[in-house]
Amino acid sequence: MSVQTKNILLNILLYTVLILISLFMILPFVWMLSTSFKLAQDIFAYPPKFIPDNPVWENYKYVIFERGALRNLYNTAFISILSTVATLFFTTLGGYGFAKFKFPGRDALFSFLLATMVIPGAVMLVPSFIIIRNIGWVDTPWALIIPGAASAFGIFFFRQFISTISDDLIDAARIDGASEFRIYWNVILPIIAPAMTSIGLIFFMGSWNAYQGPRIYLTSPSKFVMTQAIMSMQGSAGFTAWGEYMALSVISLVPLLILFLVFQRRIVEGIMAGAVKG
Repeated sequence: MSVQTKNILLNILLYTVLILISLFMILPFVWMLSTSFKLAQDIFAYPPKFIPDNPVWENYKYVIFERGALRNLYNTAFISILSTVATLFFTTLGGYGFAKFKFPGRDALFSFLLATMVIPGAVMLVPSFIIIRNIGWVDTPWALIIPGAASAFGIFFFRQFISTISDDLIDAARIDGASEFRIYWNVILPIIAPAMTSIGLIFFMGSWNAYQGPRIYLTSPSKFVMTQAIMSMQGSAGFTAWGEYMALSVISLVPLLILFLVFQRRIVEGIMAGAVKG
């Protein structure tokens, strides 16, 4: 057997394994989508069917018009977008400061910042709630937007990325009379845009899928986000309307899927740029 034949067989085997793994991973999503179009009596029918014989829209009509899914979707999008924008702004600004400015205590402060990453989030729940309650942000979206804007991981990530940018480029901008903020806005941000897309999507998904924070701070049903709305679909005594539950889950998933498809190329560019710079 020639080397070329062996390589072809190995590639076929590799792609076969990857396809099988991919099918196994998307199987729950296919079942979720299928269930969202089924009546209650068809969901647990045997043998199970991925394609319902009589697909219905009642589940979607119920969660949209009766449960207010669009309002929940708006609340989630509002919080996730503002949270992502605020986090990207403050983390890139902090990363730029730690990477390109020398000031007394910089290394000690950066080490302290990294140390906060190992503190369990549960430890900070009670102090954070007391502070937010005293500010008056309970049952407002600001409790989920502002506190997490200065992400230690984000600052660390962008500090490492910005450190690779040549100081000569920044010095040239200073000689031309650019202010530090203009250098940050017009020089640094365009260079790190691919990394911002990658990490921004991570921040956005984290905010979109968050449940613990909204569960603690949002108490009015009119202000619920998608994760709260989905969990509220779980009935008492072990009864859950699974068709409606899955329909709401699909509505929550679609924006993330669209976002990934739109920014897929930029995400890969950001990951590859980070790998090359690392």
